[in-house]
Amino acid sequence: MGLFDFFKKDKENKEQRESLDKGLEKTKTSFFDQLSKAVVGKSTVDEEVLDDLESVLVHADVGIDTTVKVIDRIEKRVARDKYVGTSELDRILREEIADLLQKNDSGSTAVLERADREDSGGQPFVIMVVGVNGVGKTTTIGKLAHRFHSAGKKVVLGAADTFRAAAVDQLIIWGQRVGVPVISHGMNTDPASVAYDAVKKGVEMQADVVIIDTAGRLHNKVNLMNELSKIKRVMQKVIPDAPHEVLLVLDGSTGQNAFLQAKEFTKATEVSALAITKLDGTAKGGVVIGISDQLNVPVRYIGVGEKMTDLQLFDRRTFVDSLFSKK
Repeated sequence: MGLFDFFKKDKENKEQRESLDKGLEKTKTSFFDQLSKAVVGKSTVDEEVLDDLESVLVHADVGIDTTVKVIDRIEKRVARDKYVGTSELDRILREEIADLLQKNDSGSTAVLERADREDSGGQPFVIMVVGVNGVGKTTTIGKLAHRFHSAGKKVVLGAADTFRAAAVDQLIIWGQRVGVPVISHGMNTDPASVAYDAVKKGVEMQADVVIIDTAGRLHNKVNLMNELSKIKRVMQKVIPDAPHEVLLVLDGSTGQNAFLQAKEFTKATEVSALAITKLDGTAKGGVVIGISDQLNVPVRYIGVGEKMTDLQLFDRRTFVDSLFSKK
């Protein structure tokens, strides 16, 4: 089985879909309650309905720019098809949002499949994880490690967030819980040195994946950029094309603040994928749509619960189907 094949199976897994439905429940309830109010007493989609729909999408934290884009698409459909009924609004919204997500190819696994390439030379796939403190970064790393390890893959973790004692300790606990080695030099040590040793250890033990945790400071972008650049450089002394993925973890419950964080981090370093966590605790699940549309970075994973298996590979069709499913 390929390194990420088990994630692809999640899409077809009934338990995973139930977990996704449950995780998006607050967003769906809020969204459909407001949508129902927007169309009450209306039989066709007119300008007033579209204005109300715009408010509904903004309230769901889809974001202003993406909301305007969605409304513009629906306006064109209404003008083309004439007399579009409000009973069709769910279907039209579903189709337009799915198409919007497709433009960014959010569900692509092209980068992940590089890990299974035959010319890898037996070297591990290196993932550098970034994100501000409190977004669920270390927990996301632990869940990823669990999934890889459960699939029979060798995993090494690197505790390079050395400016926060809790981060180092937490990652060590995750390593013990999952049953994978954690390379740590303790607190207030050189993060790049930790990353170097973790990648080196991964090569020595012929690991499949090395996951590097990094510091979550954003108050000084210059220092953050310099630190992340240094970590990359030292890892490349061991594996020239490392890291193969820079994964930015965002807290979905913060809504548009997550989008702002994403923009800041993409200025500080090259981010190749996103993980949006804590979607189960918020009615702001629409932020996934906005971030997918506005950033040139694919959403790779979404967190929809506390269980180990509640970190799922993001699939736009499954996400939209779940978002618009009703009890």
